[in-house]
Amino acid sequence: MKLKKYYLLALLVIVIDQVVKLLVHYNMDLNTEFNVFGDWFRIHYLLNPGMAFGLRSDHTYGKLVLTLFRLLAMVGISYYIYFLYKKGARAGLLWCLALILGGAVGNVIDSTFYGVLLGNAPAGSPTPWFHGQVVDMLFFPIFDGYYPDWVPYVGGGRFLFFSPVFNIADSSIFIGVVSILIFQKSFFKDREDHLLQDNSGDEAHQETSGDIIS
Repeated sequence: MKLKKYYLLALLVIVIDQVVKLLVHYNMDLNTEFNVFGDWFRIHYLLNPGMAFGLRSDHTYGKLVLTLFRLLAMVGISYYIYFLYKKGARAGLLWCLALILGGAVGNVIDSTFYGVLLGNAPAGSPTPWFHGQVVDMLFFPIFDGYYPDWVPYVGGGRFLFFSPVFNIADSSIFIGVVSILIFQKSFFKDREDHLLQDNSGDEAHQETSGDIIS
């Protein structure tokens, strides 16, 4: 159960992500929205043919390459969690990787199957398989205003923060990655201590060998 709990977290992320996406798809029209909390948190139904947070690739086979990469990443992360667990890695690191795994699988499901199941593959796709568009819906336009006229190049233009529309899977990946970056010293402390001990042992061995030779 100790190892399974990390995979269960990933499964929970997948289930929540897919349930929310399907609820949005079957209950909202594309490009419509409604407010959740004031004007700064909205559910906005958007299809994303590219990457996370609304990023895109316009290359003909960009979507296929991205989907295949996600599949490989999904397998790699799954094994990496098992590998680190066997090596006695810290629980916090494993929880973060579980969040990343759940998010990766959530978007892989969209990319792989939604082109067929929901018929949302972009026009001109060579096949609906592996060309499904990811369902995004979380929108946080926290501040909407205009740049001052004196600002070079963009003066007088509209400024929207935060503009990307994303989903639960994207959020899970983001939280996992950022947490690893923030707590990396704690997560990898045992490894650093082990390397320091090895280096100290090597130096002591060299000094002992030098004494014997002298």
